[in-house]
Amino acid sequence: MHILISNDDGYLASGLVALVEAMRRFGEVTVVAPEQNCSGASNSLTLNRPLTVQKGSNGYLYMNGTPTDCVHVALTGLLDHLPDLVVSGINNGQNMGDDTIYSGTVAAAMEGYLFGLPSIAFSHVDKGHAHLEAAAHLAADLVARFVEHRLAGPFLLNVNIPNLPYDQLREIRCTRLGKRHQAEPVIRETSPRGETIYWVGSAGEARLAGPGTDFHAVASGLVSITPLQIDLTHVEQLGTISDWLRA
Repeated sequence: MHILISNDDGYLASGLVALVEAMRRFGEVTVVAPEQNCSGASNSLTLNRPLTVQKGSNGYLYMNGTPTDCVHVALTGLLDHLPDLVVSGINNGQNMGDDTIYSGTVAAAMEGYLFGLPSIAFSHVDKGHAHLEAAAHLAADLVARFVEHRLAGPFLLNVNIPNLPYDQLREIRCTRLGKRHQAEPVIRETSPRGETIYWVGSAGEARLAGPGTDFHAVASGLVSITPLQIDLTHVEQLGTISDWLRA
């Protein structure tokens, strides 16, 4: 296999290193990751300046762009052939519920999916990467399952792994996305120049987190795996909007 790996924490992130080492057993690995932390970059592409690709001392390729830039450039000109799989992570912190809209980790995998490739985003639920090797082991288990039992057509999976020892990661649960409360208010401060500046507030707490959701699974110590899709069409409102236009 040939696996393309990216992330949003940057090419020096420990989660990326652990994921790369876990993927080497499956064949050729190519890393194209952002030069700097791009958390919250979502699916943004850099269109107002050129992008450069450099090789770090760790052998990874890195770009002065977003996670989506990294995968997009890799798939449209950097690589000679499309990879068999795109993986992203392991993110330093969860990407559940509404987080998936903003997540650069999910966006990197989503870009692979848009090109028709099987793609998986991996995130560690709690920041700090406690038991990172266990999370990487679990990621390898899922890729091994993909190798042995191929799914029909491309897919996009969002995986959140509790920070537990490997022997305590007892079950993988297929889930739907939960939902958060509104984000906390911005934090207003004054810069040394007397200007008012703002820091985006923390994400809201889980609101819809019942059985079957990603929030409920990880709260129970289970690994959450959520299949995602790209179509944002609100199908139930098609008739309502059509009637509104006719009126």
